[in-house]
Amino acid sequence: MEDKIPVRGRSRREGQWISYYHHYHAEIFIAVIDLIATEMNNRFNETTTELLICISCLDARDSFSRFHHGRLLRLVEIYYDYFSIQDLQVLKEQLHTYVHDVRRSSDFVECDDLASLAVKLVENRKHLVFPLVYRLIELALILPVATTSVERSFSAMNIIKADLRNK
Repeated sequence: MEDKIPVRGRSRREGQWISYYHHYHAEIFIAVIDLIATEMNNRFNETTTELLICISCLDARDSFSRFHHGRLLRLVEIYYDYFSIQDLQVLKEQLHTYVHDVRRSSDFVECDDLASLAVKLVENRKHLVFPLVYRLIELALILPVATTSVERSFSAMNIIKADLRNK
């Protein structure tokens, strides 16, 4: 990896030399990461990205290391139709108690995703103790899928309409 190669586009006598490591790391790996990041930014708008970041705060891995109280309350603001003002006040308290309770419980250690977390909450009857947190988890599981399904339906409908217009 430390062998030297000439920089592309320059003559071998006067050109610069770089290592294979630099070539693969800087010129290929980082370029691919930039392409992927650009594609993701083009595919997901700012609202969708914020939604995904907020949902990731419910992740149970590493003893809820991504838990962020403010982002979860932002998730409630995004889904304001599903929560009342009183629910918001109660949820603020439930979130503190919830994360403290599930971090101490050994039942939630093997939860790898939101679906397994929801199942564990029901198995341990914690969905009755923390109903608003459970509602937030349900919304995080259901609404992104529903939104994507609706978007795909409209996209398919636009394709069909375009085909019909072209005939």
